[in-house]
Formats: sequence, structure tokens, C-alpha cells
Amino acid sequence: MGTSTTALPDTIKVITVCDREGDMYELLHATETGGHLFLIRVAQNRLTVNNRQVLDMIRREHCKGKVEITIPRDSRSNVKEREAIVQLRYDRFEIKRPQILKKNKALAASLGVWVIYAKEENPPHGVEPIEWFLMTNEPVQTVEMAYERIYYYTQRWKIEQFHYVLKSGCAVEKLQERSIDKTTLLVLMYSIISVVIMNMTYVARIHPDKPCTLFFETDEWQVLYCTTNKTKKAPKRPYTIQKAVTYLGLLGGPKRAPSDGPPGLKTVWIGLSTLNTLLAYREWLM
Repeated sequence: MGTSTTALPDTIKVITVCDREGDMYELLHATETGGHLFLIRVAQNRLTVNNRQVLDMIRREHCKGKVEITIPRDSRSNVKEREAIVQLRYDRFEIKRPQILKKNKALAASLGVWVIYAKEENPPHGVEPIEWFLMTNEPVQTVEMAYERIYYYTQRWKIEQFHYVLKSGCAVEKLQERSIDKTTLLVLMYSIISVVIMNMTYVARIHPDKPCTLFFETDEWQVLYCTTNKTKKAPKRPYTIQKAVTYLGLLGGPKRAPSDGPPGLKTVWIGLSTLNTLLAYREWLM
């Protein structure tokens, strides 16, 4: 954890964000003693130094405020992205080292953490309400601070999307290099490609009117236009990034209906792969 952040500028704040699988006392201790920040969804109803259970205590806290948050799309449950109003409760606790780890004297006997309880009000009919318990070593003293930590957690799914592109798109798990140095360089290269694909996809959604020249050279956006529009006459001026990603969607998958929404990461990746093949073939002909 320490070596992975040494090259970052001091102005960058690094937070380890984990789902419930990361709720391990050893991880909390390693992050805290290493001088790093963590934000982890709680999986265990831990005991405080006073032998009281944290989740039971935070549930009894008074609501300290309400905020509107965006709930990411859940592809497994086929639930679309939606807005939700959540009640916020938060407090600081001193949690004990689990009894099973009492022989590990390298672990601190207790750790100070802040716990945030976010509970949804009036969820849509048939949708399970949001109920998140988040634990962090970054102070949470106001509603604004609690909202910021919750926002961090809602971005966690992008980490999964990054690994999805890295593994499924770039097929990094199929590397056959026997040298760890070469493997490291390839993973780094594919990681950059994955980040570019994600940036392109999300910029097209957040800033649809930005020009496609943010990501494409002149010959690239012209070939993309001509291919998807079945014409030999390219436009003189670049079009928007939203249109560019839409064209990539046409190259990367079947014809999409307007109700399908913007192309996903996999479709964009396939479209880019097809475009690169077309560009290479064009250069070979020339």
C-alpha cells in the first residue's frame, strides 16, 4: 500500500475504498498505522472497548440530516441508476481487536473509527431500500463530511468497471509472459488503455457536448464517421464526444434503440478495437 502511493503528488488524497469483504481488523490496522485513509462498508457488528455493539448504537442515534444521493445501477438485479433521499447518522467509536486475534500482539488493542449510517427514505415500490454502514478513519463531524464519504463509496463500482475492462477487454489474465518485469509493464500499459476507455465513456455521458478531439485525432474521427454513416465524405468539423461514442457503439455491437441508453464499456472497447483495425487497414492501403 505504501509503495503504490509514493510517486503521487502531495496534493492527491488517497483513500482505500472497500466493500464488505474489506471489513477486516488487520486491514484497518495496516491502513491506519501506515498513515493512510480507509472507507469500508461494515460487515461485522464490532464491539467497542465498552463491550457495546457499534451497529446497534449507531441505529439509535438521532438523524443528523438528509441528503440526496445517486445510487449506481445494479446490473445483477437489473435495477437502473436512481436518486434516493437518505437519512444520515454518524459518530466516533473505539473498536476492540477481535477476540480471535488477541494473540497477535502486532495489532493495536483498539482503533478509533467513524461510522456513518445511511438509510433511505421512501424507496420505489418493489425496490429494497438502501441501508449502508460505512466505517472510516477520516473525521465525520458534519452532514457535509458524511455526504462526501458516502459519495466516495458510490464511486467504488467504477473500480470494478476498471478491472472488468482490464480483464475482459484487454484480456490481461491471458498474458503468457514469464518475466515479471515484462508482465508488470504490460499490465501498466493495459491499465492506461482501460482508464482511457472509461474516461471516454463517462465524459460522453457527463459532458456530451465536448468535442471528440478530446480523444480522437483527425483521421480517427473522420474514419469513424465515414464507417458508421456509410459515406466517403467526412465532415470538415469534429462532432461531439457523445456522437463519437454512439458511433463506437454501432461498431461494437448490434443496432441500439434510443431507449437502450448510452453504450457500455464493453461495447465501446469492441468499437475501438474495430476502429483501430480499420485505421491499420487504411494505412496499409495507403
